[in-house]
Amino acid sequence: MRTRVKICGITRPDDGRQAAELGADAIGLVFVERSPRHVEVEAARAICEALPPLTGAVGLFMNATPEQVRAVLDRVPLNWLQFHGDEDAAYCRQFGRPYIKALPMKSPGAVDYDAFPDASALLLDAHAAGGMGGSGQRLDWAALTPPKRPWILAGGLGPDNVAEAVGALRPPAVDVSSGVESAPGIKSGNLMDQFMRGARNG
Repeated sequence: MRTRVKICGITRPDDGRQAAELGADAIGLVFVERSPRHVEVEAARAICEALPPLTGAVGLFMNATPEQVRAVLDRVPLNWLQFHGDEDAAYCRQFGRPYIKALPMKSPGAVDYDAFPDASALLLDAHAAGGMGGSGQRLDWAALTPPKRPWILAGGLGPDNVAEAVGALRPPAVDVSSGVESAPGIKSGNLMDQFMRGARNG
């Protein structure tokens, strides 16, 4: 089965459209104000409207209030929610949407694969507890023991190493953000194309 790809941190409609045209299965929209890839609700809505059919949209949150998440859901047609903070399973499931829980693999003591039994997938990222990813830090693949359930590989992936990562770990999906950018939040069509080729060839 092929490895699916999410390109996260999309901030412009053209970048989202191009990511999908190059073969990305989903794009990620960051609703965390301190992130350089943060998007406002109306900008996120415009990005979703620019996507071709059957391209998924994932909304990324970190320790948001339920009211903040619902305000986004009222305006933006998200297919999945992705949580990067201290959210527990009860919090994540309350919105009635499939969700992805990001786990901080740089803080092994903070990781419990069984804590989110109803998550659509677990995203294994290189950040430490309290971080949110997107930093370009590489996950230590050799030390990784993937869960026996759907999971997504993230953390320092780019065109130069995604084929190696896919070949070594056979992840069901990979997630990239800074690795395909010309500047924070600005995606490079050339780098996205190279990344997609690497993911397919891995």
